[in-house]
Amino acid sequence: MTTSSTAGPRSSATKTATKTASKPSARAIAERLRVKDDESPWNEDEIREVREVLVEEIEQHRVELKLAEDELDDLLRASGDGAGDDQADAGAKTAEREHEISVAANARASLHQAEHALEQLEAGTYGICENCGNPIGKLRLQARPRATLCMTCQQKQDRH
Repeated sequence: MTTSSTAGPRSSATKTATKTASKPSARAIAERLRVKDDESPWNEDEIREVREVLVEEIEQHRVELKLAEDELDDLLRASGDGAGDDQADAGAKTAEREHEISVAANARASLHQAEHALEQLEAGTYGICENCGNPIGKLRLQARPRATLCMTCQQKQDRH
């Protein structure tokens, strides 16, 4: 019985160590990432900085999403007792609900983009345009770490 009680903590510690060990180092990531021909290769500090920005964005978007979902829940609960509301009140409540739905959807999309970018960074595929396969460019990624398209493909997408 004593061995089974000690197996649990060791198992957790092993899982934590495995997660930490499976996360590639900034050096390993920097060595794999492609850049444009006129750019210097990624260095460890740049990788750490981008990773930190993405992690901060993920946390920020999770908070925003939670707040928006809570506000939407409150609005939906309150909408049931609208008996006696005139058309203006009903319209205002509908507009407020639609706004919160939009805020939640935007936070969810931004969260997904940041998580996707972090996954790409860890996999060593970060900075490759998902449309044409060319490097996105370090300057663009440093300005917008969630970018998944190069400027040319982004401009084409924005036109449509």
